[in-house]
Amino acid sequence: MEVSSSLGLPSNDMWLKIVSVFPVLEDNCIHENIRENEVNKILQLVCEQDLAIVIEDYVVDSIQQLIYTKIVPEFWSKFAGRENEFDGFERFKDAVKTMCKRLSEFSIVFDRLEKLRQYGDIHRNVFGKETLNGVLKVLVRSSLHSQLPLHHPQIIEDFYKVSFKVFCNRDKSDDDPDESAEDIVQCGGCGHEVEQCRCQSIIDEFHATNKKLLEMGLLERLAGEVISSLLHHKIESYVEDSCKGSFDTSHIGSLESWLETVVMKWLTRVYKSGSVDNSNEAHVRKFTYKLYHFLYETYTRTRIEQLFNIIIEYPDSQPAVEDLRICLQKTDLRSYLAQKLQRALETRLLHPGVNTPDILTAYVAAIRALKQLDPTGVLLETVTQPVRLYLRCRDDTVRCVVSSLTEEGPSELADELVRGEVLQLDEGAQSDEDSENWETWNPDPVDADPSKSSKSRRTSDIISMLVNVYGSKELFVNEYRTLLADRLLSQFSYNTEKEIRYLELLKLRFGESQLHYCEVMLKDIYDSKRINAHLHSDTNSDFGKQKFPCTAMILSAQFWPPFKEETLELPTFVKEHLETYTKAFETLKGNRTLCWKPHLGSVFLDIQLKDRTISFTVSPTHATIIWHFQTKNQWTVEELSQIMHVPSTVLRRKIAYWQSQGLLREVSTDTFLLVEENPTRSKCPVPAEMVCEDEESESAMASAHDQREEELQVFWSYIVGMLTNLDSMPLERIHQMLKMFASQGPTAVECSLQELRHFLDRKVREHKLLFSGGFYRLPKP
Repeated sequence: MEVSSSLGLPSNDMWLKIVSVFPVLEDNCIHENIRENEVNKILQLVCEQDLAIVIEDYVVDSIQQLIYTKIVPEFWSKFAGRENEFDGFERFKDAVKTMCKRLSEFSIVFDRLEKLRQYGDIHRNVFGKETLNGVLKVLVRSSLHSQLPLHHPQIIEDFYKVSFKVFCNRDKSDDDPDESAEDIVQCGGCGHEVEQCRCQSIIDEFHATNKKLLEMGLLERLAGEVISSLLHHKIESYVEDSCKGSFDTSHIGSLESWLETVVMKWLTRVYKSGSVDNSNEAHVRKFTYKLYHFLYETYTRTRIEQLFNIIIEYPDSQPAVEDLRICLQKTDLRSYLAQKLQRALETRLLHPGVNTPDILTAYVAAIRALKQLDPTGVLLETVTQPVRLYLRCRDDTVRCVVSSLTEEGPSELADELVRGEVLQLDEGAQSDEDSENWETWNPDPVDADPSKSSKSRRTSDIISMLVNVYGSKELFVNEYRTLLADRLLSQFSYNTEKEIRYLELLKLRFGESQLHYCEVMLKDIYDSKRINAHLHSDTNSDFGKQKFPCTAMILSAQFWPPFKEETLELPTFVKEHLETYTKAFETLKGNRTLCWKPHLGSVFLDIQLKDRTISFTVSPTHATIIWHFQTKNQWTVEELSQIMHVPSTVLRRKIAYWQSQGLLREVSTDTFLLVEENPTRSKCPVPAEMVCEDEESESAMASAHDQREEELQVFWSYIVGMLTNLDSMPLERIHQMLKMFASQGPTAVECSLQELRHFLDRKVREHKLLFSGGFYRLPKP
């Protein structure tokens, strides 16, 4: 190499001496055996000629070229052709080992550079580093990252995945030392047979490799992201396997213990493989915070995905709800939970394929679970809003709620009713100062509705929330009246003890004034029992000489819900018995009389046929049908309809019961014949008494829809009068005038604009009104 001294560079003879001290200048890392005193003389000579900085730059540049062109390509070349994760482990270990060995060859060169700096009193930074060892680390890192192959994360991941697997297997073996080695054919860590287990060598190589990476400052930069991704995947898999379908056990403690004893123990070994550097401890602490947060977030998301099933299984799933409550305080997933649960409720509950009782059961479970999850009630209010809106649209919601409140057997709503708490209805924002302890007061979450009081959300119970679906106690009380009437009229034992108990419990919730009518209804049943007993005990009156016993339920019409309007013409002798009962009642009560409902009640029959006698308990309509067949063996539906004053469609359905009993046979269309003898039945034992049960369990009371229709008929006369005088009117004007004139007084009926529109449109379909251009008018006669 020719070097010109006129440019401030060393002469050829001097250059040969420098190359002997720093062989990397000739692209040769093999160090000649040169004496130490000779090295010192050459370095001093370099400093005397002011060549120290120039030589240092030459040396560093040469080392950089060697690293970039030879050492780093050799390192990445070992990553190609991976076969499996154990092969990847070996490749990464060998690559790090080879690179460290090559870099160690620069140690003598850097020692001589340090002496050169001392002799020349040189103090400067190279690549931002004061020490030459730091310069080497910068050169290695920059060269490695500038040549990253696409498949490099897989090899690094294999290295740490294998080591993690081996560590977990060793810890598991340590935890279960009594397990017989004869039962283990293959090692769960390295995959080899037990006699050829390589777990210990893998651990040793793992520590040695990490130590080298830590010494070069490459661990965090080269493997930090891979380690994070690997641990995240392990945490996700462990959480999913541990918590899959298990809601009756708390998992937070076991997950934290696993993270501390397995994950963090392994991670500590990664960053402290023979190193006591404080910066590595900082990395471990940083990883600890991140991994614990990721564990809570992963567990929370897993439970949120399962939250619908957790709610359905509540209170058995209470531990899972408590875990979720704790995790929500440590993660920012509250809005995510609300969105996912609301979507799950809408998808799995709010459609026609789900029965109303099932929706109510899920809604009640959601109330109880979400109350534990969020005692403020804000989450419950937000999530269940679509459920409340949907329940409001179902016609049978109120009846299902009332039935659940008063049904026999275990029922969550019945248990709530027994508690006897006062009903809490939403009445806007209220002051909480009178009930809140300021020392324990906490503000509502930021997603709380400011128009509603915190007290109402925190104190409202299940029944209150169900009533708040409609916001009206009157609606529930009226439905209970109808249900109570059905129950009282469906059994004729006059036993009201159970109903009195339910009524007293409901009075605690809804108030006595709301349930006064129900008290009168129960008193009617008691009075009926007493009156019947009195009339039957008087053997001197005509009532006591009747051919068959006749009892009645005497109801105060103004206190009972409206009955279905049905007609039935009873046989003459039955009407005479009822007339006798009426006269006896008038004699007993003076100025009061009875108005009979002939289609309601129960009749005990003994039917004598040629080959058998059968006893039945049927409705008056069924009894009247079969009674007519004793005067004539064959009847048509039309004939029976005319004589009984019952519609043909109703008769056809009632006759089907006697067909099923084998007493009537349809000989032609709508023509029925009495069957006195039945050979197939004569050989079978005949039950002493058979009770008629219609396929449809019909209510004796008018439905809520029918009652509302009757109430709206009050407006019809007003509407006819208005249209007669004013010829035509728009909907809004009709509604305004009805509010002024027809909706006044104690018995006023309220009618919304939408409800009035449906009522008027129905009158249009019935051709009682005309509608054109937005105006309603009466048809011309």
